[in-house]
Amino acid sequence: MTEYWVSQGNKWCDFCKIYISNNPSSIRNHELGQRHKDNVAKRLAAMRKENIAKEKEQKETARAIEQIEAKAQRSYQKDKAKFEEARESPELDSQEWELDSSSGYYYHKTNGFCYDPKSGFYYSDAIGKWVTKEEAYVSPHFTSKSLSKSKSKSDENKSNKFQNGSSSGPVVTTSLNPKRNVKAAPSSLAVGKRKRPNEKSKVISEEEKAALKAREAARKRVQEREKPLLGLYSKPY
Repeated sequence: MTEYWVSQGNKWCDFCKIYISNNPSSIRNHELGQRHKDNVAKRLAAMRKENIAKEKEQKETARAIEQIEAKAQRSYQKDKAKFEEARESPELDSQEWELDSSSGYYYHKTNGFCYDPKSGFYYSDAIGKWVTKEEAYVSPHFTSKSLSKSKSKSDENKSNKFQNGSSSGPVVTTSLNPKRNVKAAPSSLAVGKRKRPNEKSKVISEEEKAALKAREAARKRVQEREKPLLGLYSKPY
């Protein structure tokens, strides 16, 4: 049986980044060499540094998450305390606020604000969203209740005056339109052209008379031609 020579090839050293002969003696001599040992030591030191940096980053991330959670917990407790305080003591004026039994909200009679006793928030169509008590009281729409009160009082005074029989202003007895006749007589514009007093008659020349006569004759011819088309006259046959 004939034996063939087979090439052993080369082996890649990942630490030294070189190729070596793929046989046991060459591999052992390379691994025992000082260059390979130094490269292995450098690789291990780099791996330890990477692990230390990764652990440090993980600790910083965990610390930041703990701080965020603690801040969120404090904010939650603060909001919860405000909510409980607003729920227990809404401090609403019974004369200004009216309870709507269907929705469970309190409705302000003057400025149109709604108050939710469950959440402690206020709502108004002028703002368009639910806001806190501080935001609602700072809003100019909430402070406009004094204006609405004065307006309602003036309306009440006017209604009382009308009920007592006294008018709130001067009574107009004449027609608002001075050109309109009270007896509803037809206007001169509807009857014909208004004639001014002492108006002189316009002098018409012969050419204008001939032109007016020709126009009148043309109008009559058009009327005679369009009579059968309108169906107002019966046909001769």
